[in-house]
Amino acid sequence: MKICVTGGAGFIASNIVDKYIELGHDVVVIDNLSTGNRNNINPKAKFHELDVTSDRIEKIFEEEKFDILNHHAAQVDVRVSVNNPIFDAQTNIIGGVNLFNSAAKSGVKKIIFASSGGTVYGEQTIFPADESHPTEPVSPYGISKLANEKYIKYYNLNDGIDFVIFRYANIYGPRQNPFGEAGVVAIFANKMLKGEQAFINGDGENTRDYVYVDDVVNANVIALQANLNGIYNIGTATENDVNYIFNSLKKIIGAECDEIHNPAKPGEQRRSVISYQKFNEVCGWTPQTNLFDGLIKTVDFFKKSK
Repeated sequence: MKICVTGGAGFIASNIVDKYIELGHDVVVIDNLSTGNRNNINPKAKFHELDVTSDRIEKIFEEEKFDILNHHAAQVDVRVSVNNPIFDAQTNIIGGVNLFNSAAKSGVKKIIFASSGGTVYGEQTIFPADESHPTEPVSPYGISKLANEKYIKYYNLNDGIDFVIFRYANIYGPRQNPFGEAGVVAIFANKMLKGEQAFINGDGENTRDYVYVDDVVNANVIALQANLNGIYNIGTATENDVNYIFNSLKKIIGAECDEIHNPAKPGEQRRSVISYQKFNEVCGWTPQTNLFDGLIKTVDFFKKSK
């Protein structure tokens, strides 16, 4: 199949691109390299350095005749969305609609979309949350992800485009960006490996559901199946707090930094953990990597890249 992967120079999508190419698919990457790394782009993929809001998107879709759009490009930082909701909406909502509209006009058969189980549900009332949990996002980022879901459903009803929407938990692993505000595993690991102090925001008792990137890649391979449609959580159904991540990485690395807490950041949920039962029942997917082993693999990657 011919697949367009947006954000294919970034952490998650570049791993997906590698797997798609390994399986023999024809992959085209669209990425503006604002946060992605050119070195992450598979040399066998065709690359367009382009923002998803660009008016050139429609022409590319017309020329390439994609079978599938896998949309991972996004402004992914909750704190950036809180500080600049207009920028977040322009990138995530307008960019998404630009892609979906181009997909509809050019005959794309399916959209695979990276949504966020960590933010679209808001402050959870059920733990772990399944896909029927009320969607009450508490950040502009979560709102933008939910808006994309609604637009995808519109194009499904209006143009018959199949879709798989993945509501991801907190993804970590090789190639995660350690230099932004998001991605606590990469940030902590990078700091500790350099002998620098890593800081915990707030009391460190905020919990998240951490899922390893290889498990997410496997889900995106399954999503290519023609008969698979719907909204699915991708997580581990297990929550761990930030203090656990800090102390586990400290143990793995042998770091000597202290556990120091900074003030909490606005827009952060207190608890987030999601159920993957629906996707498991439909296709048998289950996470294969436990958190501590995944942290070891992530640290090994950063050691080698350093």
